[in-house]
Amino acid sequence: MANPNIVSVAGIYANTQVQNITTTPTTIVINNSGSGKVMKINTLFIANIDATNAADITVDLFRSSVAYKIISTVTVAADTSFTAIDKTLSLYLLEGDQLRLTASVNSRLTGICSFEEIN
Repeated sequence: MANPNIVSVAGIYANTQVQNITTTPTTIVINNSGSGKVMKINTLFIANIDATNAADITVDLFRSSVAYKIISTVTVAADTSFTAIDKTLSLYLLEGDQLRLTASVNSRLTGICSFEEIN
């Protein structure tokens, strides 16, 4: 896992990724090994699209086959949203890192992640 130097960047590209969240850990943002890039996570919103029932969200940074929990089983009430990550935090995905989401129930939560791809 390399840690690219971002002092002299060639480009910063804005991205937004969306995902329906399931009970299986699923990657919403990945920085592939050898990419020569850094992904700066700006915001991660979790919305509960069920009008009646709550669901739990877990967010982890997956690195070197280990899941490091950032948020663990936080309840998102019915018809509400939760800001899991915002711009007051600094979260960078190095080469080989993944940002993953897991829900307690299928088809109840969606995720929207805004990030910058720096190379």
